[in-house]
Amino acid sequence: MAVTADIVATYRAPGRVMARLMATGQREDRALVYVMGFCVLSFVAQMPVLARRAHLEGTELNALLGGALLGTVFILPLALYLLAAMSHLVARAVGGKGTWFGARLALFWSLLASTPLILLHGLVAGFIGDGPVQMAVGLLWLAVFSWFWLSCLRRAERSAE
Repeated sequence: MAVTADIVATYRAPGRVMARLMATGQREDRALVYVMGFCVLSFVAQMPVLARRAHLEGTELNALLGGALLGTVFILPLALYLLAAMSHLVARAVGGKGTWFGARLALFWSLLASTPLILLHGLVAGFIGDGPVQMAVGLLWLAVFSWFWLSCLRRAERSAE
């Protein structure tokens, strides 16, 4: 199934999509593409905010974009790999039987599937600015991401595959 169709399906049943992704086998290249796709889209989501900030503060946009690119595309994936490893260790401590790959796939897919809300958050922050609407969209993203991640991690840690 196409990635976009899987993203839409994740909003209905994240555990079912995770089971389908795990059934395709352990493909580290696919997990890396998911995390890098999320990081690139997160960088794109920051562009309206950075353009607004550069305009209002009179700072150089290229410097802001360079810093955001370094942080989201080069450093964030490393932190996410660490977070996935820690989530697997916590799941093991409470009886999980999954694999390291399953924990990575659960986190990376959950992040990628939640990118439509990340992009919306970036647009709201860039065009409306700080305020209750931006906070509401951010909380909505956090709730949806948490639901996806817990559902996917539960499915990944159910059994070693």
